[in-house]
Amino acid sequence: MKNVIVKFREYYPEASSTEKGVIEYLLGNPEKVAEMGLRELAKATFVSSSTITRLCHKAGFSQYKDFQKSLIYENALRKETITGKNCEIAKDDKLEQLIDKIIYKSIVSLEDTKALIDIDTLDRSVSLMMAAQKIAIFGMGASLLVGKDAYLKFLRINKNCMASEDLHMQMVQAKNLSNKDVAVIISYSGMTKEIVQCAEMAKDAGAPVIAVTSFRESPLSKLADCNLYVSATEFEFQTGKLASRLSQLAVIDMLYSACVQRNYEECMQYLKHTYIPKDANEKEGEDDG
Repeated sequence: MKNVIVKFREYYPEASSTEKGVIEYLLGNPEKVAEMGLRELAKATFVSSSTITRLCHKAGFSQYKDFQKSLIYENALRKETITGKNCEIAKDDKLEQLIDKIIYKSIVSLEDTKALIDIDTLDRSVSLMMAAQKIAIFGMGASLLVGKDAYLKFLRINKNCMASEDLHMQMVQAKNLSNKDVAVIISYSGMTKEIVQCAEMAKDAGAPVIAVTSFRESPLSKLADCNLYVSATEFEFQTGKLASRLSQLAVIDMLYSACVQRNYEECMQYLKHTYIPKDANEKEGEDDG
């Protein structure tokens, strides 16, 4: 399958100003463009038909009809992945089908999460984390893996944080918080009994609670001072909560990146200082990405 969206998105930085207008229109209206003829698209984007034809060639399509056919297929696959029964992982799926289903499920979950993020709530969450003397991170199962990722990120910029794998230790940590600290609680369902108890203990201790959870009313969302909602289009086939985990990781990256921006110079110094060389010949502080 020729991935239209990815091809044009990757080409965008190299595109001319005229071509960028066409690509932006396509990325913002993929279903509408799939139904438009060459001249209709040219008129909508204020360019010549030859410009669009050349752009299609640059993206690897022999002609406009080839581009349009691929876009129609891609849009249809995307819809099936979101809502259709055929999007579920089947025993006889080929590897290409498996890849398509997993990638599109992940993309949809991330896009839906973006739509759910409230900028003011995210901004307030970042302020709470920057001002906190201590960041306590809570989670179980796959959510704990996300919590460990957050722990490592904030540790590298010298934020005093904690994330324990032991449930009883998490509860002790929650009890020991104060109004000068902050609790980051990760739970997609928002109903895990033990995690809700940690949230209650943190609130009783006076600490504000930031919840990374699904967009629904739950015991956790009711307790939280800031709810950062995530979306997930999971498979019926048990994939270990792949989509929700990716969405949670994306929200953690938002929090971390925004915190780094708030104190950029100092954080960059900490990142250089805490970088561990990957081999003996590499100098400390020189991250190769």
